[in-house]
Amino acid sequence: MSNPRPTVLLAGKVHPRVRERVEAEFEAISIENGDSSLLDADARARIRGVAAATAISAEFIDSLPNLEVIANFGVGYDAVDAAHAASRGVMVTNTPDVLSDEVADTTVGLLLNTVRELPKAEAYLRDGKWESQGAYPLTSLSLRGRTVGIFGLGRIGLAIARRLEAFGLGIHYHTRNKRTDVDYLWHARLIDLAGAVDTLVVVVPGGAATEKAVNAEILDALGPQGVLISVGRGSTIDEPALIAALQEKRIAAAGLDVFAHEPHVPQELMDLPNACLLPHVASASVLTRNAMADLVVDNLEAWLEGRPALTPVPECAGLDRASS
Repeated sequence: MSNPRPTVLLAGKVHPRVRERVEAEFEAISIENGDSSLLDADARARIRGVAAATAISAEFIDSLPNLEVIANFGVGYDAVDAAHAASRGVMVTNTPDVLSDEVADTTVGLLLNTVRELPKAEAYLRDGKWESQGAYPLTSLSLRGRTVGIFGLGRIGLAIARRLEAFGLGIHYHTRNKRTDVDYLWHARLIDLAGAVDTLVVVVPGGAATEKAVNAEILDALGPQGVLISVGRGSTIDEPALIAALQEKRIAAAGLDVFAHEPHVPQELMDLPNACLLPHVASASVLTRNAMADLVVDNLEAWLEGRPALTPVPECAGLDRASS
């Protein structure tokens, strides 16, 4: 008799392609979130893999005695306790690379929309104001002459930098450690980066190390001509401080694709004329999300078949499949 197919848990609101492939290739169980009480003892014992689109805590990991792999949908995996998983010999994977170009493209678009007010200009045309009131007012901001600082020069940050370099813009960056493969100017402290540029692009992951890293002090260093673009995690921005800085014109404008308590967006932000807001769509094309979904399932397949994971997160990079 052949071995039964491994059981994989679909946790959270998973992408349809993930669901389709998992249900076709594994025995699938679904729950709405990472709450172990939603599973009976038999189910918990059978689960060997998790396709994660929700928070996965240490308690949840410990509730699954035969868990081997957690495949997270997305590059950011701060909602998964990867360190605890690694301590248990459980592999955690994410979906890097396949979305870097899409996110970088969107970031450039968001920056252009923020400084040149393109969505507002289109609304002006659609409302008939071009014909009734004349040309759209000249924008006070432009990309010309700007210097960009990138907070987080990983895969996505580097893709953003390459694009903005092609616009003729100077590039600076802040990371924990200086990169040896780029000529951009590195700043050891975020405050120094903000003080040296007038456009700050935030693309760092979430978590305790970056919680509200962009605060009032950073925004004041950016200055009254400053533009903030945020496409990483909403938790990295002190939203009340940003709202105050925009209201008081201590910075010129902000473009945000991510927020602290999604999908909630503070009304104060929505009321600001100098804020350009998107509903977390940086990687949201069919092509890219399908590629992310495939990588989730490909990681599950690889690990459960005894092969190395394709994209392990750093905390789990040292796990040996043969001994897990």
